[in-house]
Amino acid sequence: MLSLLLIATLASISTATYVLSPPDIRYASTESIVASLSASNHHGAPLPPSSFGSTPGWYFGDAPGSADDLPWLKDEDFCASLAQSNTGIRCPLVAEKPKKTYSRRSAVPADPAATPASQSQSPAARYSIIFSGLTGAIQGSGYLTYGLVDTVSDCETMCDNVSGCVFFNSYHDVNGKNGSPLLTCSLYDTPHTADEATNTGGQTQPDGSVNYVTDSDGYVLNSSS
Repeated sequence: MLSLLLIATLASISTATYVLSPPDIRYASTESIVASLSASNHHGAPLPPSSFGSTPGWYFGDAPGSADDLPWLKDEDFCASLAQSNTGIRCPLVAEKPKKTYSRRSAVPADPAATPASQSQSPAARYSIIFSGLTGAIQGSGYLTYGLVDTVSDCETMCDNVSGCVFFNSYHDVNGKNGSPLLTCSLYDTPHTADEATNTGGQTQPDGSVNYVTDSDGYVLNSSS
């Protein structure tokens, strides 16, 4: 009987599927955090946001203290380590804010009808909006990863920095009575439509409240981009 139980146990172990959970970055090494962001682990978020028990894999924004100790994709040292890996996710380049400059007064009056070249043309948008303001998030194929961001623009930037991303869905996942102002940012390698925005929340939170979704926007990468 013991041998049969042992064989059954070994068989179950051999067929089990293991998911690499994101390490607690308060104690984990940089190497283990980078490893947890691999593509095979959906960049730290192995379960889609609609799944029970799912957690975001990363944070891209300016207030890391509000993101539950997630890997911060603006930390210079961490980003340097991530850049040396082949995880398929990168820390976006953060442009410095332009400094205000003052030009000297010109002796020749400016022509009020003239428009500076920098203002006469605007770059074409890389993404087209598919839907906005919905109360449901995408629940569909092609899931790559999800994390937290400060703005819709930050979510677009993350799509640019995750290999294969062509569609992003940003929304407020209101969890608990003191909901976070951060946006959930989920990324996909497949375009989606409003009909697939069926994740409306409904999970009971530790404080007894039930989460729900607001301000759900979907954008697809333009084919010419």
